[in-house]
Amino acid sequence: VQLVESGGGLVQPGGSLRLSCAASGSIVSINTMAWYRQAPGKQRELVADISSGGVPDYSDSVRGRFTISRDDAKKMVHLQMDNLKPEDTAVYYCNAGGVKFEGGMKSSAWGQGTQVTVSW
Repeated sequence: VQLVESGGGLVQPGGSLRLSCAASGSIVSINTMAWYRQAPGKQRELVADISSGGVPDYSDSVRGRFTISRDDAKKMVHLQMDNLKPEDTAVYYCNAGGVKFEGGMKSSAWGQGTQVTVSW
């Protein structure tokens, strides 16, 4: 199981970015998909997650600005980030929880991360 993120970059405050994460491998199903982030000198934190039923949840710091969505047919998860703030600067990681694949199951899989920088 591999997860590959894309869509990071440099954006000015108030701007938008859309992150995408593609899962590959002989995947049968994925339970929860999520985005985490880690800023320099800080612990990794949960930004948003979405259940297998499509129910999203957000951290207080991004609720109302970020939108998580998933496309199970393409085995992808997206994070639309609007009204970005400098404090959103971090490396963003994709996570897949409860991954069933042909021949087994993996409790958790991580992508390599993509840098998001919000600055003038």
